[in-house]
This record gives sequence, C-alpha cells and structure tokens, in this order.
Amino acid sequence: MVDNKNLINRRQFLEKALMSIGGVVLVPAINLKTIGLDEWPEGEILGRNTVYLPSALPIRSKPTVSGPVVRYLIEDECVVWLREVIGESPAGRASKKWVDTPEGYIYCPSLQRVANSPNQPISELPVYGDESGMWVEVTVPYVNLELANPPARAPWLNEAPKNLWRLYFSQVIWVDEIQTASDGRILYRVNERYGSYGDIFWADAAAFRIVTEEEIAPINPEAENKKIVVNVNHQSLSCFEGNNEVYFCRVSTGRKLDEYGNPVETWATNPGTHWIWRKLVSLHMSGGGTGAGWDTMSIPWTSLFVGEGIAIHATFWHNDFGTPKSHGCVNTLPEDAKWIFRWTTPNVPYNIGDVTNNTYEGTRVEVVEPLY
Repeated sequence: MVDNKNLINRRQFLEKALMSIGGVVLVPAINLKTIGLDEWPEGEILGRNTVYLPSALPIRSKPTVSGPVVRYLIEDECVVWLREVIGESPAGRASKKWVDTPEGYIYCPSLQRVANSPNQPISELPVYGDESGMWVEVTVPYVNLELANPPARAPWLNEAPKNLWRLYFSQVIWVDEIQTASDGRILYRVNERYGSYGDIFWADAAAFRIVTEEEIAPINPEAENKKIVVNVNHQSLSCFEGNNEVYFCRVSTGRKLDEYGNPVETWATNPGTHWIWRKLVSLHMSGGGTGAGWDTMSIPWTSLFVGEGIAIHATFWHNDFGTPKSHGCVNTLPEDAKWIFRWTTPNVPYNIGDVTNNTYEGTRVEVVEPLY
C-alpha cells in the first residue's frame, strides 16, 4: 500500500512557495490555463501512458493479452504504479512485465515510471561568468508549455494539439528568465540551447528541480582505460575500467524491423569501435522522412559516438528497454544515461552544457554482436 500521509496538496504547496517569493515582474498576458500543472492520482510511484493511438493501451483484469479490458487510457494519463509482475507477452514483444494498478494491469513497456514531486521555485537566476541561467529537470509527470515567441517553428509543435505541448518527467532544459504570472504563480522561461528550431516557452516553475554543478561532475575521472561495450544481441550496455565492469544496464538499440514488420538496415546501431566525440546536457533531436521521422525536444544526457546523430541518451517515450526500439541510438533509462554521461569523457562545463572533442580522446564505445 502507498502511504499518502506526507503527500503535499498542490494548492497548499504553491501557496507556501509563493509566500517566500517576491519582487519579480509580472509576465505579459499568456494562457495561464494552458501552462498550469494538471492533477494526478496520489501515489509514491505513477505510470504515464506513452501510447497515443486511440484504444491502444488497455487496463486489463489480468496480466495477459486476453484479459478482459477494464478501460483504455487516454494520452499521457497517469495511474498509480503499485508493483511490477510477470505475465504474458503480447505477440512479437519480448517483455513479460506488467504493472499492477488499483484498476488492473497495464503492459509495462508502454508506461513511463514517473513521480509527482513539485518544487519550490526560486526568484533569481544563478550567474555563471557573464551569463545567468540554470539547467532544470522535470519532476512531475508532465508540464504544459506556452510558446513565448510565436509562431511555432518545430514540426512537432505544428503536428501536436496545443494542449499536448509538454515536457515530460526526467527531461532537462535551460532556464533563462523568471517571472510572475497574473495569478501569482512563478514561471520559468525554458529555452533549448542545442539543436532547436528557436522555440522558447513559459512553464510552471513548480514542475522543475534545479540540476546542480555537482550532479554533472565527473565520476571516477582518475580511472584509466575506460570503455563502453554495447551488446546489440543482448540489448545491454557495460562500462569497464580496465577489465572491471563497473556499470551495467539494459538498453534499446536500433530497430531491425519497421512498423510493418519489414527488415530495416538503416536504423541499426553501427557495430565496431567508436569514440564519444560530443556530449550535451540536453539536445533537440530530429531527422528521418515523412511517415518515419522524429522530432523530439530536450533529450537529456546525450553522448554522441557515431556521425552527427547516433548517441547514448535518456529516453522517456517508452519503457521497453531490452528490445530494439531506436533509429540507431542507444536508448537508456534517464538515471543510466546520466551516470554514463558523468563517467565518460570529454567532460562538460555546467554553464555551457556542451563539449566537442574530435581528436579520438573521448571514451571508447564498442558495439558488438556476438554469436553466442
């Protein structure tokens, strides 16, 4: 059972937070209803629906594909995550994990594991050299966005309804301005620094936790002979210091089949020996063509190691690690991507959030496909 005694009522939290903040300028007229945080069920752990197709994610009475449907989840709907159980895997799917909820069972790979942890906003941005700003991480299931500099530029903004302009739990983005809305709420202006189309947004500041310099400090910088081994057949990633494995996680590498089950070679994660040549705290990624393209903002803890776009990075749009899912990248849980980001070289300065090294001095990445 979940202990809800210490959970903070959102209204009470914001009232307490705003009492301690003052002296900031009122924001010009914007759609406050759009950028407010939604209400979510009370629970220590929540699961967010990552499947957007109508009737695509059912709650079933049993953890099997034949279990009676209780109801279907809508876009981004959150449910209380009680525990994981082993059930039946759907046709063509490897995972047998299901999430037990108060209403029934949901197939685990389709739920992002999230929390609802609002934060007390700050009233003044920190300064780094001649620049003020900070990296922040979303700590609620999602936060709604309002465009600060219309018209919309990124393709995803023009394709998605405005009520689905959102950042999701674990995404990281740069804040470059703080203001107060007409209803007294503190707003952060969030700005993608790398790879974006130039869109800037206002968002409820309570949704974001400040990422500190210590959090991106290098892990074991004195260790020699660091390397990463990505095993495509096992869908795993291991970090080695010499011959010692110091970290292991499940991943999702490049897909081998398209949406229709046809073999695809262009999405494979390139086997061979590579080097991490660029790292970014957060990166907007886009590519592909009509019908098979992607356009995703604020992908955290990105470590590029092949060409201009193949990277190890955090993933919030699925929870199917152990199954090939990507267009060539190595998808990981956010906590895994962050550890790898800190452990590998080159090291990233906090205020810049980006570093490039083209001299093959970054951590080595070996992508292997063993026969056993």
